[in-house]
Amino acid sequence: MNPEIQKKIVKPWQALLMLAVGIAVIIVGLLVLKVNNRIVLAGGGVILAAMAWAFGIGYDEIQKSIKETIASMIVAMLILLAVGTLVSTWMAAGTVPVMIYYGMKIITPGLFLPIVCLLCTFMSVCAGTSWGTLATVGVACMGVAQGLGIPEAAAAGAIVVGAFFGDKISPLSDSPVITSSVTDTDMMTGIKHALITTGPAYVISLVFFVIYGLRYGDGTVGGEVYEDIIQTVSSNFHLSPILLIPVLVVIVLIVLKKPTIPTFVAGIVVGGIFAMAVQGMDFATLLSTMYSGYAGESGSATVDAMLNRGGLTSMQGTITLLMAAAIFGSPLKAAGVLDILLGYMEKVAKNAKSMSLGCTLIHTLFFFITGAYYVTYPVIGGMVKDMYPKYGLDKKNLMRSMLDTGTGLAPMVPWSTTGSYTAATLGVANMAFLPFAPMLWLSILFTLLISITGIGLAKTTEENVEKAA
Repeated sequence: MNPEIQKKIVKPWQALLMLAVGIAVIIVGLLVLKVNNRIVLAGGGVILAAMAWAFGIGYDEIQKSIKETIASMIVAMLILLAVGTLVSTWMAAGTVPVMIYYGMKIITPGLFLPIVCLLCTFMSVCAGTSWGTLATVGVACMGVAQGLGIPEAAAAGAIVVGAFFGDKISPLSDSPVITSSVTDTDMMTGIKHALITTGPAYVISLVFFVIYGLRYGDGTVGGEVYEDIIQTVSSNFHLSPILLIPVLVVIVLIVLKKPTIPTFVAGIVVGGIFAMAVQGMDFATLLSTMYSGYAGESGSATVDAMLNRGGLTSMQGTITLLMAAAIFGSPLKAAGVLDILLGYMEKVAKNAKSMSLGCTLIHTLFFFITGAYYVTYPVIGGMVKDMYPKYGLDKKNLMRSMLDTGTGLAPMVPWSTTGSYTAATLGVANMAFLPFAPMLWLSILFTLLISITGIGLAKTTEENVEKAA
């Protein structure tokens, strides 16, 4: 007999009370007190653990749940550490700088918007950061847009689409890493599935940028920021197309379906070789860069802000966030709150389509409340992931819908951390660039249509159903 059936769980009213308290802690902590989300989650976890203990759940059971949850995230944590090391190595090798240089060089007035979108896409995919893309290439392109007379809202829309496309589908981004971990989905499998909504929405956006941008073909590319980036990058790095080889190595290994961590390690090794052979970095400095991140002094504040990032230490914040989320969610799991909640959802959800739609709407609502997908991914993902196989659906459906209604929704919500950062960095209000960033809201519409119609919902295998049972 399965020992899980015999474990003690709280009563339904106690479960609802714990859930209400948990949500209240997040709302008050993040929106009212504006406390760091890690402290909010960890503190909320302590409160929930105390409630579970008061309701008769043994501390050993709560601690066991925390250990099991953190253990399930170990691979994700290792991937994050590899990503941080990879980014710093590619900066030192000149791989990212050469992409920025050639990308800026190919900008033409009439195709400014689609080229900017593609440039930001390459930056965010290869560096795995939307925030970094916005603050560097994004800011530079906003300056160029002003010189060309292109509306700031349109330029911001193109930048945002490129930056968040990479954030949603890049294996170097923490969004796919976290969502794949909390949904028990292979990361590359989940990314490919996410492309069924994000891909068409991105292509439609590019077509829109081409058509809309043609009216500005008479402008001239230039400006102080543009020239600063071009001159500084070219004078501080030996630039050559050969520096793109580390990117090609990773892409080839991904296409060949090699494991994620060894793939990133290969990219780190090749990048490290180029950093020493081409850029002249010594081995000891390279190792320090891998640990603490690239820290160049180019003489340009814009370029330094663009390139000085990465390293093992850069991922500590995300890893501690995952651990804090485990502390928050584990008492709910140990007390059987999730079992009771899922029981209610199963009564309401009569089929796979209604269940998928319900989970998508719940995540959207929770994100609107908290404004932080780092909170909603582990909490909602942990709650509903086991429902999908019971309805014959692969868990990668959940990963896709959370990416669309989390990372994709974030720039549109002014009170979210990402939304406020995006608006402040680009100097354009969220509602102003929203019409010029179709990918953000089209991907959400597509994921809702998939849940409503059932077309595109990936079915699970019998093996996965048995595993989840």
